[in-house]
Amino acid sequence: MDINEIMNRAKAAQAQALASLHETEEKAEALASASSPEPAAPPEEAAAREAEQMAANAQRQVEILGQVFDGQTMAQMAANEEQLQQMMEQRVAEAASASTEAVMNQLFGEDMGVLAAALETLAMNDDCEGEDLDEEEETDDALYTLLDETMARLEALPEPEPVEYGRDPALWGRFGILLSGIVSTLNDHSLDGLDVEEHIPVLEQQVLSVVRRSWGIDGRGGLLETLRYLSQGGYTERYRFYCEAETPEELMTGDEDEDDREGVVRAWAFAQHYKERYSPAFMAGWDVGRAAMLARWGSYLGWITPEEAQGILWDLAQRAAQDLGGWREFAQSYLFGGLMWKLLCNSPAAGYLGYLADAATTLLVGKADGSGGQWRDFAWPARRRLGFTL
Repeated sequence: MDINEIMNRAKAAQAQALASLHETEEKAEALASASSPEPAAPPEEAAAREAEQMAANAQRQVEILGQVFDGQTMAQMAANEEQLQQMMEQRVAEAASASTEAVMNQLFGEDMGVLAAALETLAMNDDCEGEDLDEEEETDDALYTLLDETMARLEALPEPEPVEYGRDPALWGRFGILLSGIVSTLNDHSLDGLDVEEHIPVLEQQVLSVVRRSWGIDGRGGLLETLRYLSQGGYTERYRFYCEAETPEELMTGDEDEDDREGVVRAWAFAQHYKERYSPAFMAGWDVGRAAMLARWGSYLGWITPEEAQGILWDLAQRAAQDLGGWREFAQSYLFGGLMWKLLCNSPAAGYLGYLADAATTLLVGKADGSGGQWRDFAWPARRRLGFTL
């Protein structure tokens, strides 16, 4: 049964009946006017008559439709109309009560979650623009204690024993990708290969927005310049300078505003507090982890070729294997650098450290649903014996 044909027939019957009814009414009115004209009815009476006429017309339409459809079809049409109305009311209620995140998820699916961690918790740039200073003030001593406790918890997590990679490019390539693990986990990126997401426009736009807003990078030139800074100096050298400075004033240029000066003082105090325990090489995880993520983002966006990204990840992998001894130490280094960055930006840091620690724990242990555990399932490269070269 073609529902469109049936509906067209119903509409045609309805139109014909209404035209016939209208013609009959006009003739009746003309006859009445010619034989015995009546005075105009009061407005209330006219309105009542109009309502009565509308009800009669509606009843007539029902009778007309009843002539076209049988009783079962009419009942089904009424039920369908009621169901449609209920669905519309439900949609309106859901839209009225939905949060912004829920609406975005309905429009784009779960992939909209890719931006959440990056934009809210992981600016990661060495600049401090856009930092939120409205959170409750934290003392630096309390942050040092929190860092020490968090790093101790990471140290207690299980980790596979390091293994020899030898000259195997597949092992080193996989290791390089996993160096981006913390940021990838926070952004729900894939760690299965070089690409962070599928190549569809909405996801490409999301990644582009993250890189632009978090790092101020718009293309190949800016990406390579930032990668060069992270691989050749980065916070490793900055921490060294702050450890060696006698006073924080030695680290200032004179162009800083009050907030910047306070950030330098806090970062200098951090370096003085930890310089006997951690050498500048301990910052390698913070620099390497961010550089690895940028290399993967750059390849995904087409700013560098996959071969260039793999070469960059190879170099980063060699540095990480040389300066750090395992995934736990790598995670501790990332937290260590992240806290110095937050102090330098004069920004709240406790929540940020929590995000990083949760991501590292997911990588080392995995989640109850079976996801995560990429570091648990892939051992850190063993330190090469003296004289061994790749």
